[in-house]
Formats: sequence, C-alpha cells, structure tokens
Amino acid sequence: MLAIRMQRKGRAHYPTYRIVVQESQRHPLSGRVVAEVGNYNPQTKALTLDKELVNKYLSNGAQPSSRVAFILKKNGVKLPKWYKEATPKQAQAKHADKLRKNQPKEAPVEEASTEEAQE
Repeated sequence: MLAIRMQRKGRAHYPTYRIVVQESQRHPLSGRVVAEVGNYNPQTKALTLDKELVNKYLSNGAQPSSRVAFILKKNGVKLPKWYKEATPKQAQAKHADKLRKNQPKEAPVEEASTEEAQE
C-alpha cells in the first residue's frame, strides 16, 4: 500500500519537508521513494505541490498522512470519499480529583474567628 507522507530534510532547528509517495511499511527516511510530489517549508509556509500527480496517486489508493491531508485540503486538493479524518485525541488527567481547580472552595473562616477572639 502506498502512503503520501512528509520526509524531513534541512538542517538542525530548521526543518524542510519533501512530500513523497512511499510504501507504507517503509520508514520515511529510508530513501526508497516512489515519487516526490512537493515540498513544504513550515517557517515560511511555502508549499510547492504537483496537484495532478497527487490526484493520480490518491485515485490509485495512496493513503495520505493526517498532516499531509490537512495541507492538501487547505490547498484545494479534493480528498477521496474513502479517506477518514483522524479524530482529535482527548487528553484526560489521571487523577482529576486531585487538581486544584476541582478542590472545594474554602470560605474565609479564619478572619471571622480571629476578630471574635480579639474582643
């Protein structure tokens, strides 16, 4: 099965990405690429994309990664009907009852008791 994913390039602390079509079992850095369909620079948000080639591989069943699908949709590439968007993860605290915001509010009892003791 083919996957459309991002392959990191560039130098330290300044990544650039190639958008490639690759076998899904291979690691993105393996170098075995079927086709390069674009480039993406996250600092400048610059994108070069061969839309015809992307549509060709999508119609043949290539599965885009969630980030690539977001970029494709943002740039006007229509995703196939069979593509399912990734559901956003819901983070939950392990011990929610121990969080400060979930503790009961304490009434200012100390001020009233200290005034009575002074009289």
